Amino acid sequence: MRHALTAILAAASLSSIAAAQTEPTAPAPAPAPIAAPQSAIGATIAKDMDGLMTLYRDLHANPELSEQEVNTAAKLAKRLKAMKFDVTEKVGGTGVVAVMKNGSGPVLLIRADMDGLPVVEQTGLPFASKVRTKTPEGVETGVMHACGHDTHMTAFIETAKLLAAAKDDWKGTLVMILQPAEEVGRGARLMLEDGLYTRFPKPTHAIAFHDAANLEAGKIGYTPGYALANVDSVDILVRGVGGHGAYPQTTKDPIVLGSRIVGALQTLVSREQEPSDPAVVTVGSFQGGAKHNIIPDEAKLLLTIRSYSDETRAKLIEGIKRIARGEAIAAGVPDDRMPVVTVKDEFTPSTYNPPEFAEQMAGVLRGHFPQGQVVKTPAVMGGEDFGRFYRADKAINSFIFWVGGVPADKMAAAQAGQATLPSLHSPFWAPQADKVIGSASEAMTVLALDILKKG
Repeated sequence: MRHALTAILAAASLSSIAAAQTEPTAPAPAPAPIAAPQSAIGATIAKDMDGLMTLYRDLHANPELSEQEVNTAAKLAKRLKAMKFDVTEKVGGTGVVAVMKNGSGPVLLIRADMDGLPVVEQTGLPFASKVRTKTPEGVETGVMHACGHDTHMTAFIETAKLLAAAKDDWKGTLVMILQPAEEVGRGARLMLEDGLYTRFPKPTHAIAFHDAANLEAGKIGYTPGYALANVDSVDILVRGVGGHGAYPQTTKDPIVLGSRIVGALQTLVSREQEPSDPAVVTVGSFQGGAKHNIIPDEAKLLLTIRSYSDETRAKLIEGIKRIARGEAIAAGVPDDRMPVVTVKDEFTPSTYNPPEFAEQMAGVLRGHFPQGQVVKTPAVMGGEDFGRFYRADKAINSFIFWVGGVPADKMAAAQAGQATLPSLHSPFWAPQADKVIGSASEAMTVLALDILKKG
């Protein structure tokens, strides 16, 4: 295709001139309000939308859990091969890397994640997932794309198609990756460890998007600086001395001690953390005991810890260890029965958009989309392992943005206090997929063409 996108724009401009030249001179009635003009890229996506929705429905109905994305990866790799990408499968497990070289220039990584969640879908959609499987822990569950990764993959495929068809309009190298295991926080790490930056062209730029359950469908949100949080899982094994519930004086009750620890942990954020540096310490599970009249030997607390900077992360973890031990000492627990604090090896690192690059990319988007469609959004305490691609080399210009998925009427009802919106990971989350896919694929294509522009 010879200068495909610019040719379409030029043709549209010539049509407008011709129409103006033949327009009668008599006064015309005031025109009715019209929708914002559609860009050439947007028009192409609109023509492709029926096929894109077919792909989306297939992906939605057939989700696969983290590190099990075998069929998903295979069907999308086939599409990328048909577009003449150089495709490598099974990178970091089930990951896919598709490379298209188009002369010298920047190397742009575009990423989509593939995995579903162990959630039983309750959206009522005609193409709702009915998949059932077992988790690695052996728990039988339904599987659902409750985080919108099906929209991510569909927009990714359309972006690949648009850029492959418009090679005359850009120069450089595309490295498009389908990443496994985002939901468990290790897919990016697995791909990097399998040579993503050594076996394939190393990126100078990286972009991705995530659908949003708090933005109107089609709107684009961006956050300079920290956009998503460090996510740590921490276990505290509270050890005591068990005994009969009728004779508590003969015991060191781990349930009472665990309760003290839960209360004291709240001071890590409320009394030790700088208020302008957000952090979260949540105890999500308190397990202990098996019978009314038995004081157990042990209780267990399961925590999630959220932070932005690595310094705050380290401070919170050390604070948890200090509080657990201090409360145990205050309770008279023997030294050989001190609590055991375990920080899980796999953590999701915070995602950082270098501010200058983020504002540059937002400017590109604002210059393309209608006024008000691109908005600055606050950082969130959710996690996203896209941040690892930047952390692996901070010379990379990295940018992740949001695309809203909430239908306009539901957003209006929620803002009026007449309805509540389901969040990501909810069994009821059903984004307005055509709006997400359309805006996201257009935004990623526009950003790619800017990053890889000639001249």
